[in-house]
Amino acid sequence: MRPFELSLAAAADAIQARELSPVDLVDSVLDRIEQVEPHLDAYVTVTADQARRAAREAEDAIATGHPHGPLHGVPMGLKDLIDVAGVATTASSLVRADHRAEADSAVAARLRAAGAVLVGKTHTHEFAYGLTTPQTSNAWDRGRVAGGSSGGSAVAVASGAATFALGTDSGGSIRVPAALNGVVGLKPTYGLVPRHGVTSLSWSLDHVGPITRTVEDAALVLSVLAGHDPRDPASLPAPVGDYRPGRDTELAGLRVGVPRNYYFEHVDPEVEAAVRRAIDRLADLGARLVEVEIPMTRYVQATQWALMAPEASAYHERTLRTIPDRYQADVRILLEAAELVPAGDYLRAQRARTLMRQEWARMLDEVDVIAAPTVPATAVPADQETVTWPDGTVEGVADLYVRLSAPANITGVPSLSVPVGHDSAGLPIGMQLLGRPFGEATILRVGHAYELTEPARALAPVV
Repeated sequence: MRPFELSLAAAADAIQARELSPVDLVDSVLDRIEQVEPHLDAYVTVTADQARRAAREAEDAIATGHPHGPLHGVPMGLKDLIDVAGVATTASSLVRADHRAEADSAVAARLRAAGAVLVGKTHTHEFAYGLTTPQTSNAWDRGRVAGGSSGGSAVAVASGAATFALGTDSGGSIRVPAALNGVVGLKPTYGLVPRHGVTSLSWSLDHVGPITRTVEDAALVLSVLAGHDPRDPASLPAPVGDYRPGRDTELAGLRVGVPRNYYFEHVDPEVEAAVRRAIDRLADLGARLVEVEIPMTRYVQATQWALMAPEASAYHERTLRTIPDRYQADVRILLEAAELVPAGDYLRAQRARTLMRQEWARMLDEVDVIAAPTVPATAVPADQETVTWPDGTVEGVADLYVRLSAPANITGVPSLSVPVGHDSAGLPIGMQLLGRPFGEATILRVGHAYELTEPARALAPVV
């Protein structure tokens, strides 16, 4: 196995055992970037020289008996909303073309302290305001969408162009591209991972989290990222531990909620079949399946957009007036339209969010996790704007992809997307595991148990 094909856990263990050099690993990933990037366009910036210097320093530190941390020498990509000192943060937008970060974001600083090596900044749908990342191609089919807005991060991980990456998620932007590219994506509990130094889309919905090859890898990264930072007003002083799951696949006594409404409505039959097979696998591992009723579903879409749109518009108010021509048309239209949203609608959405959180808390008293599709359909062709369901319902692609992921952002609960197979066209399918606030250890345990019953996943066959 070539170094770029290794999972994060395998690479970290090999480096600690001195069976793999950080220099060899970083060189392998950089070579892979050079090979696949012309086909995928996952990166805004590749920091090759900086990465090679950091790899040599990591190797020297090991030689002198001073490894930096659990991610020592492991290559990563960071979504280009995340500040790294001295590196451009463009948000994949001409609006930020000349911006260079003066200091590390909280998450970049924690990853650096843990020894991770930055190989580049990955593409986002402009300012994270979209679900497709149009400049980036799906790792499994170049003619299809990558998903967004963390499309570059998911494609980089799926293709071997990063050992792991970070994304952000305001309505599904970690989990959607993870599902569409066959990798793992974790949106943590709101407030668990600090957002200081991360460009905002919607402050009350924004999360930062890992995109990885395996659930174990996601747990390793979360253990580094989680923890209070007073510079983020939403950051919570919650207890943080080692989230890395064990090798036990036994789920006896665990209650898995299976939605009887919402999550399996207007879902592609192949997606539903794959997710239900995965849920049955959890039952085979000892979990007890419990039907649950998802509350307040009629308010999900309205609440999501009534929160996100005004907050995004407020963030961009100055540049939207001074340099509107530098925005892509789809994002500019959304930002301008949001200025017409009445304050009363925003306040009603906040009230709806409060009620939804209360109802979800009651539901999660009855089960330990909820299992459902991550997205209703696999990756659509890049030029497709709508999906028509068998009953004649027409749904826009953005609404399609955000529909099943938005509840976790509105309520703030943690959500993990795990690959559970492919459709007949060979495109990846994801299952979403949702848990109680700060229940990351539980959803990671369930996802890891499922993963251990499946053959090891291969990288996307890009070239």
